[in-house]
Amino acid sequence: MEFIDYMQAHGHQQLAVWTDAEAGVKSFIAIHDTTLGPALGGTRIWRHPTDEAAIMDVLRLSRAMTYKSAAAGLPLGGGKGLIVADPRKDKTEAMLRSYGRFVESLGGRYITTEDVGATGQDMEWIAKETSHVVGLPQSAGGSGNPAVVTGFGVYQAMRACAEDVWGSDSLEGRTVAMQGFGNVATSLAGYLVAAGARLVITDIDAGARERAAAIEGVTLVEPDAIYDVECDIFAPCALGGVLNERSVPKLRCAIVCGAANNQMATDQDDNRLAARGILYAPDFIANAGGVINVYYEYAGDYQEAAAMEKAGNIYATTKQVIALSRERGITTAEAADAVAEARLTAAHA
Repeated sequence: MEFIDYMQAHGHQQLAVWTDAEAGVKSFIAIHDTTLGPALGGTRIWRHPTDEAAIMDVLRLSRAMTYKSAAAGLPLGGGKGLIVADPRKDKTEAMLRSYGRFVESLGGRYITTEDVGATGQDMEWIAKETSHVVGLPQSAGGSGNPAVVTGFGVYQAMRACAEDVWGSDSLEGRTVAMQGFGNVATSLAGYLVAAGARLVITDIDAGARERAAAIEGVTLVEPDAIYDVECDIFAPCALGGVLNERSVPKLRCAIVCGAANNQMATDQDDNRLAARGILYAPDFIANAGGVINVYYEYAGDYQEAAAMEKAGNIYATTKQVIALSRERGITTAEAADAVAEARLTAAHA
């Protein structure tokens, strides 16, 4: 099977499956690596076209979570959960509580939180069946929406890239084309507007476009037109796989830095960006603010100020990745992997 070969090739420890016909649940949890600590990663609620596509999604994302936590200096491994369902019409309390029992069955090897299609209310339902959940609303004793910290971290990565490309980390007067305008992108936009940047925004959701239009000076474009926008920074902030053999040749930017996970469709796309002279901020470096935020909840006595301070280190980590890529003559994606793997290797030793 393709996914078994993938697991062996990329060091995955476990793939678990849970079905509950009565509650309408078909779900998967992938645990990539627990060398540094329990595997933390969000649960995505999304309907994939095939079970194979769903499984490959959680496998790829779990590995990215291992690298994200390792590069961020957190004592966590990487995991990912998926409930195969339409988040707009299929979710019920019974479904989420059944999934909570799935998480509980793993005995703390996997800790879940929000991801695409999931909400704080979903986490509260899951928490009725397991304690291995973070990202709960503040009213339930959690850290609340991590978007503020995640957006701040992406902003720091942008500043680090700007310093490398233009000799200054100021984003004043720079044009940022944002693909997607969810919670994290909204937070990021706030930091960018405060820094004096100009924003071009798109989203497939009408409500998101309305929110973006309310920001003074924003230019809205159709979803397919975002790749052709002349800008300084292209920011993928929606689903993954948007950097590919069709989109990369269209880009008219100097930097790619955004909040989305798994932005590159294949391992060749970082070379495509490098060949065009576009500096890429690896996604798991730039968007690590989310896992940083929920880690501080997991560790107890959550303080947003401490999470924001840790997320501020993304600036230095991004500069470290860029410097390593220059030193070794490799892409920034390869350099980011090297930074994470060095920490994992030291822990294994």
